[in-house]
Amino acid sequence: MKNIKVLDGNHAAAIGAILSKPDVVAAYPITPQTPLVQHFSQYVADGVMDSTIVEPESEHSAMSVLTGASLAGARTFTATSSQGLALMYEPYFRASTMRLPIVMNIVNREMISPQSVWGGPQDSLTVRDAGWIQIYVEDNQEILDMTIQAFKIAENNDVLLPINICYDGFYLSHMTEGVEVPLQEEVNAFLPPYKPTHVKLDPETPMAVDPLTPGNYLQYYRELHMAAMDNAKRVIKEVNDEFAKKFGRDYFGLVEPYRMEDAEYVLVTLGSLTGSARIAVDLAREKGVKCGLIKIRSLRPFPVDEVNEFLKNAKAIGVIDRNVSFGWHTGIVYQEIKSAISSLDPIPTVPFIGGLGGEDLTTNLMVEALDSVIKAGENKQLENRAHWLINRKGR
Repeated sequence: MKNIKVLDGNHAAAIGAILSKPDVVAAYPITPQTPLVQHFSQYVADGVMDSTIVEPESEHSAMSVLTGASLAGARTFTATSSQGLALMYEPYFRASTMRLPIVMNIVNREMISPQSVWGGPQDSLTVRDAGWIQIYVEDNQEILDMTIQAFKIAENNDVLLPINICYDGFYLSHMTEGVEVPLQEEVNAFLPPYKPTHVKLDPETPMAVDPLTPGNYLQYYRELHMAAMDNAKRVIKEVNDEFAKKFGRDYFGLVEPYRMEDAEYVLVTLGSLTGSARIAVDLAREKGVKCGLIKIRSLRPFPVDEVNEFLKNAKAIGVIDRNVSFGWHTGIVYQEIKSAISSLDPIPTVPFIGGLGGEDLTTNLMVEALDSVIKAGENKQLENRAHWLINRKGR
C-alpha cells in the first residue's frame, strides 16, 4: 500500500532530507523557508532524526558550519531563501570550489528592494554561476524525490559538487498536496552511506585546506570543476533512471518534455509555473495547433544538447521567466535558451516576464503567451521584445 501524506513543500523537503540521513544539518530560519527548519527541530526533539542539528546565528554561519562538517566527512544539508542566500554568498562560493557535496534546498523568494517575501527564483538564478548544481522542481512530490536524489548526485565520485534543489516560495513551500513518502528501507537501498574519498580532515594525517593558490593552479582547478559539471549531466540522468525504476516516478533527468512529439510552437518553463503553461498547451492542442512544452529542470549544468534536440524543428519558441536580467530587458532563462540554440537555424523567440513578487501566472496569461508565440512563428518575426504577462496593473 502506498504511503501518501498531505504535505506542504517545506515538510516534503524535510522528510526527503531526513530519509537521506544527513550527519549534520545547519540552518537559519528565513521566510518562506522557516517551516522547514521548524520541522527539522521538531523531528530532532521527538528523537525521529539521528543527526546533529546546529542552529547558528546567521546563514553565513550555517554554510560555514557545513563547510567544516563536509570537510570532516559528514553528509550535510541546509536550506535558505533570498536575502539569506545573499548573506551566505562568501561560503556558498567556497563550498563549490572546494568540491564539497553539500545539499541545500533554496525556497525561492524575490530579492529586495522593494521589500518582498513572496515567491520568485531571482535569488538562486542570480548565483547560477557560483559552481553549484541547480535543479528546479515543479511540485511537492518532486521536492521530496529530488532532495533524496540530490545526495546521490552530489556525492558521486565523478561529480563531488554541492547542489541546490530550488522550489517556489509559498506556491510550493506552503501549498499542501498528496505526496507519496518512500519507506526508510527503500531509501537506504537507493542511497548508501556517504564515504568521502577526496577530502577528509583527520588529526592523524594533517592537511592544509584552501591555501593561497597561484593562477596556474587556479585555472587547473576551474578546468576540473567544469569537467565535473559535464559529468553531472550524465549522473543526473543515471540517478533519475535508477530512481524511476525503483520508485516508479520518472522526471526525465535534465529536461522534461510535454506533448513535444510533433510540436511546432513551444513554451519553455522553469518551476511551479509549468502547470498553467501545460494547460495552455492542452487548450491549443484541442484547437488543432501543434504546441508543446519543455520544462528546464537542470539549470546548472545547462542541458544544451537536450534543448537543441527538442527545439530544432520548432517554428517559434516562447520562454516564460519569473525573474529579470537587469540590462537585457529579458529574463535569465530566455538568455540561456538563446545561447543554447545559437547553432540552430534562426527561430523566432519571444521572451516573457511575469509572476514577479508572487503574482499569479494564470492559465489565461499562458494562453496569451502561446498566442504571441504562434503569431511570431506565422510572421517569421525573429526578434521580439519582452512581453510582460500582467494580471493586474501595479502602476
